[in-house]
Amino acid sequence: MESSTATSKVNANRLFYASCFALITTAFSFAIAAGILDQLKTELALSASQAGLITSMWFLGFPIAMVIGGLIYHKVGGKVIMQFAFFAHSIGILLLIFSGNYIGLLIANLLIGLGNGCTEAACNPMIADAYKGNRMSTMLNRFHMWFPGGIAVGSLLSGFMTDFGITGQSQVWLLLIPAIIYAFLFYGQTWPKAKIEEAATISGNLKGMFTPLFLFIGVCMALTAISEFGPNQWVGLILSKSGAEPTLILALTAGLMAVARFFGGSMVAQFNQTGVLLGSAVLATLGIYLFSTQTGTMAYVAAIIFALGVAYFWPNMIGLTATKTPKTGALGMSIIGAIGMFSTSIFQPIIGGWIDADRAAAEAQGFTGDELELVSGQETLSTMVLFPAILIVLFTILYFWLRSKESKGEIATA
Repeated sequence: MESSTATSKVNANRLFYASCFALITTAFSFAIAAGILDQLKTELALSASQAGLITSMWFLGFPIAMVIGGLIYHKVGGKVIMQFAFFAHSIGILLLIFSGNYIGLLIANLLIGLGNGCTEAACNPMIADAYKGNRMSTMLNRFHMWFPGGIAVGSLLSGFMTDFGITGQSQVWLLLIPAIIYAFLFYGQTWPKAKIEEAATISGNLKGMFTPLFLFIGVCMALTAISEFGPNQWVGLILSKSGAEPTLILALTAGLMAVARFFGGSMVAQFNQTGVLLGSAVLATLGIYLFSTQTGTMAYVAAIIFALGVAYFWPNMIGLTATKTPKTGALGMSIIGAIGMFSTSIFQPIIGGWIDADRAAAEAQGFTGDELELVSGQETLSTMVLFPAILIVLFTILYFWLRSKESKGEIATA
């Protein structure tokens, strides 16, 4: 962190803790949305495609806010972006609670997605500017630890509330707790300045983004995001007929991801970012394959392997952008994150369509009841294996590409 007078007033720890609570708000919204998705489908007589569209609004608002936030970060500051995040979170949460119709749910999820995107747009560059070297990788991983960590806590609380008869939109009140906490912690704080002067200008950011390396990272991000969020959002609906408890699957996956991210800095120090990403792609491919073929107790084994696979995707793609294309600055990190969420937004209704089509095909083969849901769902998961499988090839290419650039001194090795 810089030693200037302005920067010395930055309370990096308080900003970091505030960021974590903001991300917990994002995680709770994801967990509870997944937890009540089946209920809403029944209550409103929605098809899987319509449920997928509701979910996609959460992911669509995310990249919109990330792109705009990245563009204005160095103009208005992260503080203003987080003020809007609190506004969008609050209105979206209240609308989600009190709306009892399809259109209302679409708008509510869009607003919550905008709040979530602002969180990423403001907090990722703040952490990148407040810390440096492997410490930055450690803190980015620990920041993003709270997404799966929040999902684990949120999904368990959702299941607990369901057991006590608190169902549907009533569970959404829970989201206001971390939202109020992060608003308090951010209040009155000074944000760090960009480490590299060129990173604080839009022209400098754009120059850094129009490079083969950044564009390649963008392609990888699109596939890492859908590899993580695609199975996570639908696996509960699919595995509920397999003898496994879907809420426990989600909590197990998220809990393991949180633990893995806590130690993310050590993993990066030992294997470097691309080595970690390559290993993650291999495990994610195996995990999703097992989800598509196993039932009962083995579904929990699949969840463990899948969690260890996708845990390091998001924080290390952001960290890779910050360290290997530093001139892209806040905008570059926001664009990479937006690519991930936009990819997921596009694929959510497509995955819902795959489920509908696979169900129709299974019905034509004579399957009925729980067996129908399981066979069609696992067929859809077998299609999703393609996403991380492609990443194995891409990360292998990236690994040797970056080694070549580092040996030539074209990019930093940290």
